[in-house]
Amino acid sequence: MTVKDLNTTEYNSYYGPYIKKLPENLALIDGFTEGLDNVLQFFHSVPSEKLEYRYAEGKWSVKEVFQHIIDTERVFMYRCFRIARHDKTPLPGFNQDDYIMPSQAHKKSMATLLLEYSSVRKNSITLLNSLSNEDLKFVGTASENTLSARAAAFIILGHEIWHIDVIKTHYL
Repeated sequence: MTVKDLNTTEYNSYYGPYIKKLPENLALIDGFTEGLDNVLQFFHSVPSEKLEYRYAEGKWSVKEVFQHIIDTERVFMYRCFRIARHDKTPLPGFNQDDYIMPSQAHKKSMATLLLEYSSVRKNSITLLNSLSNEDLKFVGTASENTLSARAAAFIILGHEIWHIDVIKTHYL
């Protein structure tokens, strides 16, 4: 299952920029395993003096952006799981800004964030490996919009690339 298999009717257009970050021939599991290594390498390379940096008033620090990537993967993998299990219950949205302050990302070491990311990603890979292609094609509702299980998973991959690009452009 690759990005080119996705139909734009499987997700809200809001997520289109994330999907567009992905190569069309990217296989789902490959994206998650390659992403694990790429994200870990990237955040290992961020200079320690940049971890608390904010490029503008009210913007998140690098550590908070990393925490946001982790939290978003948790939320979207939960959506993927529920939808892949053919749960038709509409899933609520989440306000990403409400998650940052209680996360206490600024108090976490980079080693802790790297471990947290790695653990979440490995869990995501395990879940995805347990799902059939038919289950991943199942469509449900999240944030009052149509979402397939596979779209939820691909969005995670594009989302982390999006934010790494933002860090490279505005923080480093």
